[in-house]
Amino acid sequence: MKLKQLEGLLGDLQQFSNPKAELEQYPTGPHIASRMLFTVVADFGCGCGTLGAAAALLGAEHVIGIDIDSQSLEIASLNAEDLELDINLIQCNVKNLGWRGQTVDTVVMNPPFGTRKKGADMEFLSVALKIASQAVYSLHKTSTRDHIKRAALRDFNASSAELRFDVPHLYKFHKKKEVDIAVDLWRFVPKVNQGKGD
Repeated sequence: MKLKQLEGLLGDLQQFSNPKAELEQYPTGPHIASRMLFTVVADFGCGCGTLGAAAALLGAEHVIGIDIDSQSLEIASLNAEDLELDINLIQCNVKNLGWRGQTVDTVVMNPPFGTRKKGADMEFLSVALKIASQAVYSLHKTSTRDHIKRAALRDFNASSAELRFDVPHLYKFHKKKEVDIAVDLWRFVPKVNQGKGD
């Protein structure tokens, strides 16, 4: 599948009709999702299922979407069904997942940025770094770059690329029709895997 074709398919997915501000539910745009090219097993905070769908379309053997919000999972299920994808969806708080050790190959996520609940992004990252055996791909606000570096570089080889995240007017407190937010796409690799395939 070509990149533009993937972006086109993802652009047709249903998104939140009533996003929840307290969960920081911002849809992952098709441009960003289509460029996170990797093998994936777990999509943390999967929301509408865009990243998990991208992984499945790219041939991931097994995709698990995890989200705390049942309505998000309903949308993710409809999107998977529309694309005829087999994605396992689990309703769970990522912090309470209970998986031990390196359970999955790769985790992808667009976690809450931590603007409503300080540290929410780092809670997601902490769990992901414990269970991924190959890599973690995660989006974070560019303004938190130094904090992410300090927190994760000690035990993980991390690299990042700055992207633009289009945030449409979703909530009453949004003043503009659309805003571009600078985000970093981070790739973390456990030290035991550094040098393999890099």
